Amino acid sequence: MNQRVNDASYRWLSIPRWYLWDGGFLLIGQAKGIVPAHSHHAIQIVISLDEPFAVCGHHENWRHGRGIVVRPDAVHSFDCNGASGAMLFVDPESKEGVWLQTLLAHDITIVPENHLSSSVLALRTFVEQPFAGTEIGSLIRHCVLAISPGPPPMRSLDPRITKVLSRIQPSDDLRVSLDTAAGMAFLSPSRFAHLFKEQVGLPFSRYMLWRKMTRAMLAIGSERTIADAAHAADFADAAHLTRTFYQMVGMAPSVLMRGTFTEIDSPFRVSE
Repeated sequence: MNQRVNDASYRWLSIPRWYLWDGGFLLIGQAKGIVPAHSHHAIQIVISLDEPFAVCGHHENWRHGRGIVVRPDAVHSFDCNGASGAMLFVDPESKEGVWLQTLLAHDITIVPENHLSSSVLALRTFVEQPFAGTEIGSLIRHCVLAISPGPPPMRSLDPRITKVLSRIQPSDDLRVSLDTAAGMAFLSPSRFAHLFKEQVGLPFSRYMLWRKMTRAMLAIGSERTIADAAHAADFADAAHLTRTFYQMVGMAPSVLMRGTFTEIDSPFRVSE
């Protein structure tokens, strides 16, 4: 990957606004610097309200755009470039996430300008008049669907996997074992493990680690200490959470402690 990923450190140029739910978030702000190579299970959408961002995939050159979509689990680095904009993490198992993925032919997609105009207008209105504009859940869904034109996808998750995800996602228990999940699906552990990876795109244990990290994001916003957030999300300790955060987000979890936080209901639902 281009060495440029180490040339600058990430810093906020404005007070970030976080809208978090268990499974994703919407971040609105302005930042400068480069987020080193990382990968996470969410679909990442970035929409600029002014200057282009830059993104770099694994062993690729930097590409610029005002709208960027990164596939789940794709290694990438991101240059904020001093731009103001919105970053959205979408659960790939949601109805909207499945819809969006049908259009992603590559790990990183630069969104055409003509697919961005309505989202940019809606986001600007929300930034300037947060209490008079669109309801936040509707705004988030609008931004996803605006760059996902066309009919809903034919593909849906296997109902056995949907059943397991529907029970895991709202639960407070983050210690669900492979054997327990396989029992929910009435499958053997080996068959369930194969089907889960085939359908979701990563091993069950890695998926549960991702769920723990998104739970930790919520906890950081409310607990305000890394140690308390690690405990709330069932990490071994603050060091374990910090390592996981670097691997999946490319920065320290303390970056979430800057800004304002609003916890919202998930704007998405598991695809059926």
